[in-house]
Amino acid sequence: MGKKYPIGIQNFESLRLDGYFYIDKTALIYQLVKNGRYYFLSRPRRFGKSLLISTLEACFQGKKDVFEGLAMEKLEKDWIKHPILHIDLNTQKYDTPESLDKILNDTLAYWESQYGTRPSETTLSLRFAGIIQRACEQTGQRVVILIDEYDKPMLQAIGNEQLQESFRSTLKSFYEALKSKDGYIKFAMLTGVTKFGKVSVFSDLNNLDDISMWNEYDEICGISDREIHENLEAELHEFAKAQGITYEAICDKLKEYYDGYHFTHNSIGMYNPFSLLIAFKRKEIGSYWFETGTPTYLVKLLKKHHYNLERMAHEETSADILNSVDADSTNPIPVIYQSGYLTIKGYDQRFGSYRLGFPNREVEEGFIRYLLLFYTNKGAVESPFEIQKFVREVESGDYDSFLRRLQSFFADTPYELVRDLELHYQNVLFIVFKLIGFYVKAEYHTSQGRIDLVLQTDQYIYMMEFKLDGTAEEALRQIDEKKYALPFAADPRQLFKIGINFSNETRNIERWVVE
Repeated sequence: MGKKYPIGIQNFESLRLDGYFYIDKTALIYQLVKNGRYYFLSRPRRFGKSLLISTLEACFQGKKDVFEGLAMEKLEKDWIKHPILHIDLNTQKYDTPESLDKILNDTLAYWESQYGTRPSETTLSLRFAGIIQRACEQTGQRVVILIDEYDKPMLQAIGNEQLQESFRSTLKSFYEALKSKDGYIKFAMLTGVTKFGKVSVFSDLNNLDDISMWNEYDEICGISDREIHENLEAELHEFAKAQGITYEAICDKLKEYYDGYHFTHNSIGMYNPFSLLIAFKRKEIGSYWFETGTPTYLVKLLKKHHYNLERMAHEETSADILNSVDADSTNPIPVIYQSGYLTIKGYDQRFGSYRLGFPNREVEEGFIRYLLLFYTNKGAVESPFEIQKFVREVESGDYDSFLRRLQSFFADTPYELVRDLELHYQNVLFIVFKLIGFYVKAEYHTSQGRIDLVLQTDQYIYMMEFKLDGTAEEALRQIDEKKYALPFAADPRQLFKIGINFSNETRNIERWVVE
């Protein structure tokens, strides 16, 4: 009988009672509980934050039996039962100011049915503070507060400043109870995807310990290489056999697709647990993270700020920027990083600057495919097939069909993009060639106004030079003048030099010449 993988199971107690596979994180959780009181953790979605909150809940409920065989069983001596106030903001659609009030009101009403209420408690914040105090007084134990996905309302309101301001002020006053009732609180943990202005929502909560970028807690969510080999060694061999490849090859493939998240500058790489466990369950490598939700708010940000997508793969930034998400920010990078689409790739200690990039192939390919729908006129169904056709045309030497297909990607350029046509055209080319690059070797570098591109297959080498409002002949001449073909002089493959002109007037590729 193989392992039961806990796909989508976020309740620790039911996971343990039903015999699901669990990688033991309880030694770290014990350390967290013993060494502090107020914590904040930011991790991408589907990274195990809800399971972490649920594990803390079982621990503070004194449920020793569900920790049998885990590190916590030996470490914890007391197993005291505490009153727990658990808020999950993940379940609601937040599209009006009332939607947040409703869920908070419903949660408070449930707690009031247990711990009572006072007529003078007329605001959400006063009610929350009253509940904390009474829960402690009635049980004789200090309260544990667990808030899962605290930033969900703020994320859903990206792009709607009025709504975001409303959510911000509601949450800000609501969370103030944590500070005013400090003496009644044993432990508090908030999790989320972003650090939405720790400045704005948590400005008064200066006692929150943000462990998001602490090496010590790297492994608290997600799965490390070490954990895979300690817990899934036999399954790795089965996986390799099912795929008809070697053990080494399956380890490399899993690493390429799902590893590579770095939450501090010198941390180990972490695997996305959701995708990794589905891959083990199905014995198939796939883009599972993207099947469960797509980041519309990120695309809105990229387009709103006229972001040059080519920068994304090697963005440089500072810790201050990575740690801040300000609703009014003109920089989409912190949200993209905190949402897990970019990760830390390098660190320059001298300047305190971080180099970012895509964590792995699943994220890079999934995100770029998703962008294609927003930057071209292709629908969700036809896009993957278009890329497939591009690759086949490149592999068979049919450059004319390839370029005509490329033209179709620029047809019907949405009017609002015309203002920044050059950037739009660079972004579309970036997306298309990035996707082709997953199947054939593609290298390109951009500079203002043009993209130099080299595509290589087993039989052909394509060199393309793009001009904006020049001529195709001029573009071709540049390939020769800059001696781009020199490195391939002794290469037996057939070389195509292609000059392409892009016209502002037609908003499309106007013509191309091939040598």
